[in-house]
Amino acid sequence: MAERVALTNADNGRTVFAHTGDGIEVILTGHRDHGLNYTWSIPVSDSSVLHRIKGVTTPRGDATARFRAVKNGTTTLSAQRHCRPDRGKLCPLVVVPWKVRVEVK
Repeated sequence: MAERVALTNADNGRTVFAHTGDGIEVILTGHRDHGLNYTWSIPVSDSSVLHRIKGVTTPRGDATARFRAVKNGTTTLSAQRHCRPDRGKLCPLVVVPWKVRVEVK
């Protein structure tokens, strides 16, 4: 029976384990602070181990993606958080990576 693995901002740097057929959902939450909007890119996988079924972002800066584990192997899920300033504000020149290692057996 296929399982579902849910990943969030707090899972950055983790390794998770899945089986072929399992679903993996990534839910990254953006935030706003003093006129600066911290927004996520759509999560991606760096190999054919996971197939992305859906990926979207919201105007608020959130990003979600659903993947299916399609074959055995190890891959990385990743996304980036960037700053988008309101008019008259300046962002720090920092891009924050989010990565989770996924091992499928």
